[in-house]
Amino acid sequence: MRGPGSPEPGPPDVTGSAFVFGFVIGSGRCGSTLVHEVLARHPEIGFVSNLDDRWARCPGPVRRRSGAIYRRVPPRRTRKGRLRFAPSEGYRVLDREVSPLLADPFRDLTGADVTPWLDGRLRTFFEARHAAEGAPVYLHKFTGWPRAALLHEVFPEARFVHVVRDGRAVAASWLRMPWWRGHLGPAGWHFGPLPEPYAAEWEASGRSFVLLAGIAWKLLMDAYETARAAVPAESWLEVRYEDVLGDPRGRTKLVLGSLGLSWTPAFERGFTRHTFSSARADAFHGDYSPAQREALDRSLADHLARFGYPV
Repeated sequence: MRGPGSPEPGPPDVTGSAFVFGFVIGSGRCGSTLVHEVLARHPEIGFVSNLDDRWARCPGPVRRRSGAIYRRVPPRRTRKGRLRFAPSEGYRVLDREVSPLLADPFRDLTGADVTPWLDGRLRTFFEARHAAEGAPVYLHKFTGWPRAALLHEVFPEARFVHVVRDGRAVAASWLRMPWWRGHLGPAGWHFGPLPEPYAAEWEASGRSFVLLAGIAWKLLMDAYETARAAVPAESWLEVRYEDVLGDPRGRTKLVLGSLGLSWTPAFERGFTRHTFSSARADAFHGDYSPAQREALDRSLADHLARFGYPV
C-alpha cells in the first residue's frame, strides 16, 4: 500500500482507447462524493444521474445529456441536502437493471462472482449509458465494499480512484447517519459477520457502538487492500480526502491524469464552483469522549499508520 511521500503514479497509457470506464470508490463518508462531483464537471466525463437512479422511465434526453445538464444548472441546484441534479451511485437503477448483488452485497465482490448473466447485465448497463452520452470517460462511484475485483473482471481496462479518509472521521460520520445499521450489531448491519479477531475485539469493548464503527472502517480497508492486489498497479490511484482539501488543484489534476484527461478551460469553470475547506478534515475531534477516542486510536492505530494518519 502506497504511503505518504511515495512517488505518485503517472497517467495511464490510454493511447488508442476509444473510451475509459472509471470508478471512484471509497468506504462511504470519505469524501468520494466531493471527488466524484468535481470530476463530473469535466466535459469529457459522463455518469449516471440521480434522476436516472430514481426514475425507472427517465427520459432519454436526460440520460443522454446528464453531464451537459449538470454542468449548466446553477450550483445551488447541484448541492447536497436539497432537491438537486447530480451524479449518483445509482443503487436503485443497478438493482433494477443489473442485480441486487452489485447494489447491496454483505461481503466484497470478486472476479469469481462474475457469471455470464451478470457479465452481460453489467456490460449492457454501463456500455449502453456510455454510448448514449458519448463522453470519452464514463465515471461511476461505489461506496462500501470496493467491488473492484469484480469490476476489473468485467472491464479489464477500467481505472479506479480510491478515496481514503481518516477512519475516526468516517466512524463519527457513520454514527450520525440515519441509514447506518451498526446499532443492530454485526447480525443486522451492512457488512456481514466480523472476522474472529475483530469479533473478539468488539466483545472485549463491551460491544461498543463507537468501536464497531471503527472496526467497520478497518474491515473495509482490509477489503480495499485485497482488491487493490487484484487490479493492475497502473489502473489504481489512491488519494486521501485530507490531501484533496489541502491541495484541491494538485490532487484533482492527478486524478484527471489517471483517467487520461487534461485540465481544460471548460473544466476550470466548473472546478471554481466547488468550495474546499480543510477545516472539515479533522472535525471529528469533538465527536468522541476521551475514553472513546483512546479506544479508537488503539484499535485503528496500524490501519491509520498505513495511510499516514497520526495517532
